[in-house]
Amino acid sequence: MLDDLLISHRALIIARTQERLAARQSPRPPLAEELASGIPAFLEQLGDALRLAKTTDVVDHVQIAASAARHGKERLRMGVTIAQVVRDYGDVCQTVTELAIELNAPISTEEFRTLNLCLDDAIAEAVTEFAGQSTRASADQGTERLGVLAHELRNHLNTAMLSFEILKSGRVAIGGSTGLLHARSLIGLRDLIDRSLADVRLDAGIERLERIPVASFVQEVEIAALIQAEAEGLQLRVTPVDHDVIVVGDRQILAAAIANLLQNAFKFTHKNGTVSLSTRVTADRVLFDVEDECGGLPPGKTKELFRPFEQRGTNRSGVGLGLSICMKAARANGGEMHVRDVPGKGCVFTLDLPRVAA
Repeated sequence: MLDDLLISHRALIIARTQERLAARQSPRPPLAEELASGIPAFLEQLGDALRLAKTTDVVDHVQIAASAARHGKERLRMGVTIAQVVRDYGDVCQTVTELAIELNAPISTEEFRTLNLCLDDAIAEAVTEFAGQSTRASADQGTERLGVLAHELRNHLNTAMLSFEILKSGRVAIGGSTGLLHARSLIGLRDLIDRSLADVRLDAGIERLERIPVASFVQEVEIAALIQAEAEGLQLRVTPVDHDVIVVGDRQILAAAIANLLQNAFKFTHKNGTVSLSTRVTADRVLFDVEDECGGLPPGKTKELFRPFEQRGTNRSGVGLGLSICMKAARANGGEMHVRDVPGKGCVFTLDLPRVAA
């Protein structure tokens, strides 16, 4: 009987399911700790349901649904997709069926019906919980993002208004510290707005692809960056690029990505330091490197930098979305983002894009 098979060959079923999951390319296979909790629990409930169905002709939908809901919630927390949840349960049942055939353990019509009902319950409840949690998480993140953005806009605006009132009174020269403070506030407002617009366009999937000559693109980015570097008391070093280097992408989104990298570099570079923007070109890639002089990162911190609302360093200003937007911008334009720590000196952030023929 199928329930006896589940008991006597439980370890083999789990091992074969793990092999099946690990071998698949898409969706991503689950982590070991996911398999250790969700799959064995489903097998136990499947066995209970088969035994219960023998005597009462009833399947314990409630128990399976509750466990699957917990499984769906756990999978969301681990960063997996709905497709993976569906495939996980399907792979378990496929493994059980194949083993029954291999061992010549016949599955009756009622057992097969119970197996399908359990699978249906598990998938439906896990997906429902997964979708509900995902919706709530998105809503919470949207509320947090809006609140932090409004707070940062207000801070920059208040500083700009106060510095403007002081400048208007004539008590200080516009070229002094108050004038620089006013300029930094306006730059901060512009950057927040540009970053938010790029983030909205990326989330909405709005792209305007065009051929972009890298030399002129870098020059445009340099003009805006020089103003901010001067306001922060820093040096900006930009390397020239050959005029025949071309990439294809959304110019506004890519400009926002490079601007975000430079803003972070200015923010964390020590006073009187230097920020560098260099461009490396290969036969098929164009790599924009932004190097700062922040002193380097603590061990194991590089992966955290690209999470939304993660901020590095003791300076807590900014919404913490810049590097997350850079990652999304790179992938939306067929590229990737990398970061390299230079211990004792700083970090190098790289926007890696495909190169096209001139």
